[in-house]
Amino acid sequence: MFMDSIGVCIRLHTKIHNMGGDITMSSMTISNLKSAFGGESMAHMRYLAWGEFAAKEGFPNVGNLFIATAYAEQIHAHNHFRELKNEVGDADVTAGAGFGLTTTSENLQGAINGEKHEVDQMYPAFIAVAEMQGNKGALRSFNYAVEAEKTHITLFSAAKDAVDKGVDYDQNTVHVCTVCGHTLAGDLTDPCPVCKVGVNMFKTFVTEK
Repeated sequence: MFMDSIGVCIRLHTKIHNMGGDITMSSMTISNLKSAFGGESMAHMRYLAWGEFAAKEGFPNVGNLFIATAYAEQIHAHNHFRELKNEVGDADVTAGAGFGLTTTSENLQGAINGEKHEVDQMYPAFIAVAEMQGNKGALRSFNYAVEAEKTHITLFSAAKDAVDKGVDYDQNTVHVCTVCGHTLAGDLTDPCPVCKVGVNMFKTFVTEK
């Protein structure tokens, strides 16, 4: 039903465009890229704040995970921004945002909720529009992001399980692909399973002693 609604919306926009209206197919993807850029930018800053808070609460590995994931969100924001290179000027951007700085467990749950929203709702909708419009650059950027967000859910869930038991996350090393933002803890995967670049294109984050 959700995807059917998207299709109806796109067909309606196409009809309006063909009738000489102001709404065009490309404007939908542009709007989605701007929204995604805003959301990823806020996630980047939110994770930095939550990472610092986790370290102060006695969970340095969780703090390192937040910082690494913040970098991944920065990569997604940069990818979206580059697709908007011809959109010059100011714009009001509507994007989902999460707030709160309470406990590390609650912060992790907030991160999980935000990532699930992107995986289950936001990016599938944006991808469907980009596919129907044939916008390959935006489609690549959205797909890179959604695949990384799936790994973030897994990593944050494992970290929350540990924190809820009163112990730190058991991984002190996190790797992030500098091209697509794919994120993993432990051993590196060569090549990147998402964008296929080599391990030399990963940035590694290690918990500070």
